Parts: sequence; C-alpha cells; structure tokens
Amino acid sequence: MPVRQLPEQIVNRIAAGEVVERPASAVKELVENAIDAGATRIDIFTDGGGRRRIAITDDGSGMTRGDLALAVDRHATSKLDDDDLLRIRTLGFRGEALPSIGAVARLGITTRHANEPHAWALNVDAGNKSGIVPAALTEGTRVEVSDLFYATPARLKFLKTDRTEAEAIREVVRRLAMARPDIAFSLSGEERAPVTWAAALPGAPGRLTRLGDILGADFRANAIEVRAERESVIVEGFAAAPSLTRANALGQYLFVNGRPVRDKLILGAVRAAYADYLPRDRHPVVALFVTLDAQEVDANVHPAKTEVRFRNAGLVRSLIVHALKDGLAREGRRTAANSGGAAIMSFRPGLAPRGNDWRAPSYPVSFGGSAAPDLANAFAEVAQSAFDTGAPTADVRFNEAPADLLDKPLGAARTQIHETYIVSQTRDGLIVVDQHAAHERIVYERLKASIERNGVSRQMLLIPEIVEMDEATVEKLVARAGELEKFGLVVESFGPGAVAVRETPSLLGKTDAASLLRDLSEHMAEWDETLPLERRLMHVAATMACHGSVRAGRILKPEEMNALLREMEVTPNSGQCNHGRPTYVELKLADIEKLFGRR
Repeated sequence: MPVRQLPEQIVNRIAAGEVVERPASAVKELVENAIDAGATRIDIFTDGGGRRRIAITDDGSGMTRGDLALAVDRHATSKLDDDDLLRIRTLGFRGEALPSIGAVARLGITTRHANEPHAWALNVDAGNKSGIVPAALTEGTRVEVSDLFYATPARLKFLKTDRTEAEAIREVVRRLAMARPDIAFSLSGEERAPVTWAAALPGAPGRLTRLGDILGADFRANAIEVRAERESVIVEGFAAAPSLTRANALGQYLFVNGRPVRDKLILGAVRAAYADYLPRDRHPVVALFVTLDAQEVDANVHPAKTEVRFRNAGLVRSLIVHALKDGLAREGRRTAANSGGAAIMSFRPGLAPRGNDWRAPSYPVSFGGSAAPDLANAFAEVAQSAFDTGAPTADVRFNEAPADLLDKPLGAARTQIHETYIVSQTRDGLIVVDQHAAHERIVYERLKASIERNGVSRQMLLIPEIVEMDEATVEKLVARAGELEKFGLVVESFGPGAVAVRETPSLLGKTDAASLLRDLSEHMAEWDETLPLERRLMHVAATMACHGSVRAGRILKPEEMNALLREMEVTPNSGQCNHGRPTYVELKLADIEKLFGRR
C-alpha cells in the first residue's frame, strides 16, 4: 500500500481523539482557557453528561475579531510569548483545544474584547468554519459545544451513562476550583443540582475555605496546614489528620504551578509520609500545591497535560515528605482527640423505667467498692460486647493520684479495664488509652531515634535461639540479614530449614524470637526492589516495636499507667500506633453531660 497524505479533516479528528477523550476533557480544556484569560467568575452548564450540550461563560479578557479567527485553527495560541516550551506559565499552550473540539462537534464561540465596540461570534461544525459575525455580549467569552462526537460516531459508543459522564465533569471542575480559590465557579445541568463556589480570600485561610466547601466539613475540621520550601521550590496545602481516611487514593489532590495533575512521584511521597500513621488498606486525604520555576518542570509530556516531569524529582519528593511529616508530628495529639466524636455516637440515652420498676442490672460492676448503675444497657447494641466482662482489673482511687496530674494533657490514671484499656481523668473530661497501641508507638519512636543517633544497642543471647522455618523463608531472612542487623537483630543460616538468632535489640528486652521472625518474613514477602530501603527498614522497626511493647492482657500498677501516659505526652506521633490505629480517645465532660441530660 502506497504512502499518502491524510486529509486535513481526518488529521484533526485523529488529533482530537488525543485531547478530547470524553465530555469532561472538553470541559477541562475550556475552563482552563477561561482561567488563562484572567476570569474571576466561570459558569459551567452541561446537558446529557456533556454529550448534548456544554456551555461555559467567563468574564475574562475576551478576544478581538482577528484573534477569534485564529483561535479555531490548529496550533494557534496566545499563551506563548516565544517558542520556548520550557517557560510555560499558563494551563493551556498547544492551541489544540478549540480546533479539536470543533472537529468532532458543533462549536460556537461568542467573545468580546475591551477594545472592541461589540462582541463577535464564530461557529465550527465538524471542522467547517463559518464567517465571523457581530454578536451581543457584555464581556468575556461564551463557548457552547453541541452534539459532542457526532462527527466521530465510533467514539460515542465508548462513552458511559450520562450520570457517569456528568460525575467526571464534576470532578474536573472540583479540581480546577481547588487550584484557584480566587475564582468563583458555578456548575449546573439537568443531571445535578446547581453548585456554586464563591471566590475566597487570598492566602491559606481562603484556600482552606474553598477546600472545605468542596471536600466537606470533615476535611475542614481535620485539616492540618503543611508547608516547606527549599531552593525556590514551595510545597504547601492541607493534609487531613490520620483519623480521616479513604479506602482509595482518590482523595489526594495534587497541583503543580496551579495545574491539577496525577503524578506517581507525588503520590508515592504522600504514601511514604503517612506510612507511620495509617493501616495499609487506608489512604489519606490531602490537597498539596507545588510551586516552582517553570523551567524546573515539564508540563508537555502528556496530551491531556495530566502528568508532569520534574528536573529535580528528589528535591520535590523530599520536600513533600518533610512538609507532611512535620505537620502530622506538630498536630499528632490532636488527631486522636478528634476520634472522640465517633465514640460519643456509640452511646444512647438510658432505658426508661417500666412503671415504678427499673430494669434490673445485667451484671455487677464495682468501682472503688461502690455499686454502679446498669451502664451496659445504655450502650448501643453494636458497642455492648466490649463491656460484657465484670469488674475492672485495676483501681486507682481519686485521692491516691497527685492532683497536678489532672492538668497534664493525658491526665491522671484512674483505672485499667479489661486488662487492656487505661482510663484517665483530665480537668475537663476523660481519656481511654489502648495500652498496647500506645506503648507500641513509644517503642517504635525510640527505635527510630536510636538508629539516627548511633544505631540500636544489641544484647547477645547466651545460647542462640534456633527458629525452624521453610527454606524459602530462611533464604529471604538471610538475604536481608544486613538490614535486620541495623535494628540489632543478628540472624544467620542454620541449615536448609532453620535460622539462628544470636543477638536481639536491647530495647525489646526478652522477646519471642520465633514469633518476631515469622512476622518479619510475612512483611518481607510483600517487598520488592522498588520499595525504598528506608521504608523497608521502617517496616522492620514497626514489627519489632509491636513485639517489644506492653501487651493487651497485662495488669498494670498505678505508677506504670501514669508513667505510660507521661511518655505518650513527650513521644512524637503518639496519637496513633505504627499500624495507624488510634492510641487513645478523649471524651469531653460537656459531651458526657449531654449523654446524661445535664446540658
């Protein structure tokens, strides 16, 4: 078959397939044009999931008659002052959006520039341009797209339902609205109730207002401001406390120089920063904004401009990790206290009497020798099972604890229940601490600090402990012996199906080496060479911390409970254990009084 030149219309339709993948792609391109035009308000309307109609109106600078004639030609743009693609400061720059949309749909543009006596209008139907005629418009530009993909019927078959396409459009507008809180947005259509986001004040408060409007009140209440700067690269934004998570990574919003992106480097940095706070199956909610010189980032690596490449990727990654870790450590204690609201929801008012007879208590409870009322029946059904055993396992009388401990952040220990939870009292409420989770975090932070200073001190076993395992597991452990030694765990092969443990970390005291090695081998099975050494080492530290901490089921003395509370107060990130679970829950006295009708 001979080589032939494709007709211009076919070339335009092929190119349109790269830029306009679905209705949401068209909305993204058109809204970005409005932002680049300096608009302070952008109104978006869609019908049929954007398939039947898209209308976008802005109050930007508009175009002159001559500019309008060129705007629908391929590779014509007003956003590049010269031919330098390394200095891109606008969202659009290729000059492909309008001609690509016009090649596969019916496109109408009405625009007015401040220097023009009136507006001008132009229509494009499947790549065929009409003449430019006078029109009525006060300011800015109005773009209407009808019958999207009617000129390429095959593409229509791959579109999803109107509702799904409308949701994709909504997500595109949400991301652009997050990037520019100084611009007012409205989104309406037959598929949804109208949504309006008013322009916010400049700075971090205005950004948080816009993020709260879009991501919800939960994000606003749990948001932690983060910021880091080095070598003219700025990372700023807001990250949700570990108490607010999602089942997937769709709650992570990333922006580079105001451009919404989905970048693997940034997503990996976010995951690394939260690794000490969240379970493996949970994901954080963040909105991060990276600002750097245009020459330090390449925005021209993807047709839809959803990916970027950094000249110094390592610097950007380290800044993101530093900003997030610093913010989470600064607000570490607040994160656990926020979970008290969920605990309050587990309660319901006490049961009413039947005539003159109250329902009999279901089991005896004794606090300090005095009888307690029937508390079990006052809990929701889902929460009752945690309170089915009898008396507390420890008791600290009020007058036996120094009064000044009540002023400490975690208060004075009052009792231990179920040999697992410490109950402490503060001036304005009470705190319930999971003793194992809390001590796990303390041991973990000690391990990390020891490694940073001079390595982990080791204790040599008088008689090496031999742990039998399958050959494949033994090979994995021996292969990672160097990494394990950094944490004071010295192992070596002892035949084809066994490992000899010769030294263990002093910090762990007496530990079950067999159980520890089995847990480590399970984690190592998930590792691959792409997982950074730092993260692999932290996995080892987390596993060791779990085995070296106070276990649930151990009865603690009053002084031990108070000592644990004091250590939590000075330990970084003590609001969560290294598996991401909360270490304590705080209930304010005002909330407790509401439960009993005192407020």
